[in-house]
Amino acid sequence: MSSSEQTEVLSAVRHWIEQAVIGLNLCPFAKAVYVKNQVRLVVSQAPHIDGFLEELDRELDLLAASDPQEIDTTLLIHPTLFADFLEFNDLTVITEQAIVEHGLEGILQIASFHPRFQFAGTEPEDIGNYTNRAPYPTLHLLREASIARAVDAVPEPETIYQRNIETLRELGLAGWMALGLRDIERS
Repeated sequence: MSSSEQTEVLSAVRHWIEQAVIGLNLCPFAKAVYVKNQVRLVVSQAPHIDGFLEELDRELDLLAASDPQEIDTTLLIHPTLFADFLEFNDLTVITEQAIVEHGLEGILQIASFHPRFQFAGTEPEDIGNYTNRAPYPTLHLLREASIARAVDAVPEPETIYQRNIETLRELGLAGWMALGLRDIERS
């Protein structure tokens, strides 16, 4: 991947964070760490799944060892390896095992995002799926302590998921696309 292609990937991810994640307040915790530059964005160029999992291992160790004031969370992005959502979704089982293997249960957790993310029991075009759609397949490595602090600061945190779906239903696909997030809808 050339440096211009990597720059394009990072630009698309930053746009998604700024317009959707923060702009639509899909994650009420994101803005604070993003504006402080505490979000590490890593574009993987691994040629295969094993290489990607090795990168995940390194990023888990790096995040766990880093000062949260420097790196609070990491987005591990692979723009080409996981075009198929179901394959990527199957990978999340392995990523959860990596947390255990690194002895990071209760310390870190992983959330997944994909351009074709689909919750079980929904149709692919259901706008609720867009709460977890990103421009590229992405693993979000989070500190559980940061999540706990953020949850304590938000009234009724258990309603965030449902509120996000309502926000997206009000916005609709046309509104989503008007934010310049068309690339996520590619099929």
